[in-house]
Amino acid sequence: MKINLYRLKGRFKGVLFIFAVVIIVLLFIYNYRIVNQLRAESRQILLLYANLHASAASAETTTNLNFIFDEIILPTNFPTVLTDSDKRPNAWKGIGIDPEDRRPETVQKVQDMVRVMAREAEPIPLMYEDIRIGYLFYGDSKLIEQLQMLPYFGLISVGLFVLVGAFGFRSIQRSEQQFIWVGMSKETAHQIGTPLSSIMGWIELLKGRVKDPPGQDTLLEMERDVDRLNKVTARFSQIGSKAALKDTNVAAVIDDVVRYFTRRLPQWGKKVTIEETCFLKPVMPLNRELFEWVIENLVKNALDAIEKDSGKITINLGEFKNGRHKVFIDISDNGRGIEAANKRDVFKPGFSTKKRGWGLGLSLAKRIVEDYHGGRLFVKESKVDRGTTMRILL
Repeated sequence: MKINLYRLKGRFKGVLFIFAVVIIVLLFIYNYRIVNQLRAESRQILLLYANLHASAASAETTTNLNFIFDEIILPTNFPTVLTDSDKRPNAWKGIGIDPEDRRPETVQKVQDMVRVMAREAEPIPLMYEDIRIGYLFYGDSKLIEQLQMLPYFGLISVGLFVLVGAFGFRSIQRSEQQFIWVGMSKETAHQIGTPLSSIMGWIELLKGRVKDPPGQDTLLEMERDVDRLNKVTARFSQIGSKAALKDTNVAAVIDDVVRYFTRRLPQWGKKVTIEETCFLKPVMPLNRELFEWVIENLVKNALDAIEKDSGKITINLGEFKNGRHKVFIDISDNGRGIEAANKRDVFKPGFSTKKRGWGLGLSLAKRIVEDYHGGRLFVKESKVDRGTTMRILL
């Protein structure tokens, strides 16, 4: 059920993304249609002006011709260039060049702009009695240019809004998770601590009364388990507080965890071996109680992943010569592996492939490694039915 919920969550995000893309595409299509309509209307208006200009060309003087261009065409919002029949510029406006500047280099610059305008829109020929007397080249008005940019501004605004919203939502979610972790851990430590104190007292009382060797051995095991529970309580009490890091032999921590599980392997009902390849003895700043918890969680997950009657878990400790991280710990098993679709979800709170799993172990381990020790915890490699390797970097 939990796996399906995570998959549904991923699909829901995908549906939202597709919906956003569809809206943006529709916005661009709608804007494109409006721009094309405005361009068509602009061409009709300029065509009317061109006909007026052509009609005025029949006059014996250029007074009417100049009046048409200066008083009708120039006040429009369109970048326009009036040329002769050979497409040499005679007059222009709205192209960012002074209409009074008639230097050869300026005319050449206008000529280059005419070629650009010709590629964007077909020029309007100026005709008089079947004789072409010139051309009217034009570009998009400022309104059309602004409308063309509108979808991009909208896209940027929506993108920024989504980014800010996602960042804020993520921050709130992380804060809520942190409060849940801290509250649950402190309450658990408090609830366990009270009966533990009573159990310790009872054990001390029984030590004075039980004299036979088997009874003494039983009390010794009970005392070890109580010490173990005390260690667990201490771990929970440190969640949410600033972890005290001390220089610690990493190999010694791994060795303690392996010995703890080795004593209890017969209770699993499987023939599982745990092998260490810890030839180096690196010393790193660690919170021993919390880091032991991480190794235990990873070994416990490896044991649960081995569904066959026999299996093997390997813990490899090594050092990096260069780079940010100095030490790596690889914990490998030959269990069922992790499906590719689940690799990104295994560290999320609540995600579990086990029927009775709460999905908190790996999430807690990742938090301890990355938030408290400044390291990394990730799935190095996993193949279905062949096993998984989890890597810790310190």
